[in-house]
Amino acid sequence: MPTLPTSFPARRGTLLAAVSTATAAALLTAAGCSGGGDSGENPAGGNVNVRDTPSGLASQRLAWTACPAPSVAEGGGPSPSPLPGGGSWECATMKVPLDYAKPHGDTVGLALIRARARDQARRIGSLVFNFGGPGGSGVTGLPSFANDYEKLRSRYDLVSFDPRGVGRSRPVECETNKRLDAFYAQDSTPDTPAEEASYVNSLQSYAAACERRSGPELPYVGTQNAARDMELMRQVLGDDKLHYFGISYGTELGGVYAHLYPKSVGRAVFDAVVDPTQDSEQGSLGQTKGFQLALDNFAKDCIARGSACKLPGSTPQEVESFITRLQKRLDKQPVAGIGARQLTEPQATNGMAQALYSKEFWPLLEQGIDEADGGNGALLLALSDSMNGRNEKGQYSNVQAANAAINCVDSKERYTLDETRAKLPEFRRASPVFGDFLGWGLLGCSHWPVPGQWRTPDVHAPGAAPILVIGNTGDPATPYAGARAMANALGKGVGVELTYKGQGHGAYDSGNPCVQRTVNDYLLNGKVPAAGTVCR
Repeated sequence: MPTLPTSFPARRGTLLAAVSTATAAALLTAAGCSGGGDSGENPAGGNVNVRDTPSGLASQRLAWTACPAPSVAEGGGPSPSPLPGGGSWECATMKVPLDYAKPHGDTVGLALIRARARDQARRIGSLVFNFGGPGGSGVTGLPSFANDYEKLRSRYDLVSFDPRGVGRSRPVECETNKRLDAFYAQDSTPDTPAEEASYVNSLQSYAAACERRSGPELPYVGTQNAARDMELMRQVLGDDKLHYFGISYGTELGGVYAHLYPKSVGRAVFDAVVDPTQDSEQGSLGQTKGFQLALDNFAKDCIARGSACKLPGSTPQEVESFITRLQKRLDKQPVAGIGARQLTEPQATNGMAQALYSKEFWPLLEQGIDEADGGNGALLLALSDSMNGRNEKGQYSNVQAANAAINCVDSKERYTLDETRAKLPEFRRASPVFGDFLGWGLLGCSHWPVPGQWRTPDVHAPGAAPILVIGNTGDPATPYAGARAMANALGKGVGVELTYKGQGHGAYDSGNPCVQRTVNDYLLNGKVPAAGTVCR
């Protein structure tokens, strides 16, 4: 799906409290470039069914060493903390072909991280994680979620990686930090011809900067090549099957892998599932509705708390009307933010979306809206910065650049200004708060220098082992219906649907005992739950 370079991390947003690199700046775009058709020719060279793996690279030995501090592109910060109960994280670099059609040509070094299984005598193998985005660093993501997956470490080496173009894995680079500050602050919901022209020009400049700084790599960073990299990773790690845990965009990556290598699929879990049947417009519209649903639930909770809620209104509709009025005021006059930076309308909308990724952040959303109404936009701006991968030093990770590059080489759709204008009314009907933002986001790939590959990728995986597919009824970024669509698209006997009736993006990390027990029982003991199981 098209990325929305002016905000909202696409296909999966990293939770604020968990991963400082956030899965950036397109949080609401591109939730669903997946699904069954039109796979076509890989712009990176080679057909979708190419399975060749260079024998020399498949037999490479990884040099596992102590992990360095994350790079700026990965989000910065200290080296990962010791593992629960002691022990250390290990990092390595694995070589993969830049172009699988030229397997003996240039290579890319993929950054890997692992925590070795506690019970080596009963070790099942490696469990590979992708936390979504696209564009999120798995090398920083896995340690951030370590406590959640500690039970799984009893019998698995927990492994994650920075996909090609991300973090330490030859990161895509676009604009400078200073220019990104201006880029994210600009008006990305234009109301006049002059504002439209300015927005379009900024997207053209952004795409040109990506081509100027990372042009040779741009054709090769797509999901299909990332799936091929995981097959090579399986071999290098010495596993007969790929045991996999994909979250949000990671479910799309997992679906593409299962389609390409069905016989290599081991025990796999897809959580916060991308709908593999939707094109970029349908996926963006679905996300618009998903974030509106989450906002409705937030507003209902606010009203239920009575005078304890800081926001005005006696009904959920009145609370949301207050929010839209705030957006209109910010569109005309930004308020004080952090330092010399002000809070603009798109940054406020982006910050609100960040807070809707988890019910735990609803108090921050309430506080941020209330403070912005009073002229203090610091909290909403901080939430938006987290989404966009900006640290306190004003440095941006490459999550946004990678997100744009991967989305745009995956999706072949390129919308014109006239086409985008024509679609705005439907987006606005879907959400008065997020509709304009996501509707205008359809322009995100329109000036990209590399053609896209598919309208929707093929995830049909006949003969694959069962894949547990988890949908959350209150998920804002990957709406619940996507789980059933994915289960059906994977094929009969492959996709096994599990429903979690909860709030937030994803189910396993919510801490719900039923979800965690079901997932753990499958991954650790091979017990496949009955299709249609419901957790509350």
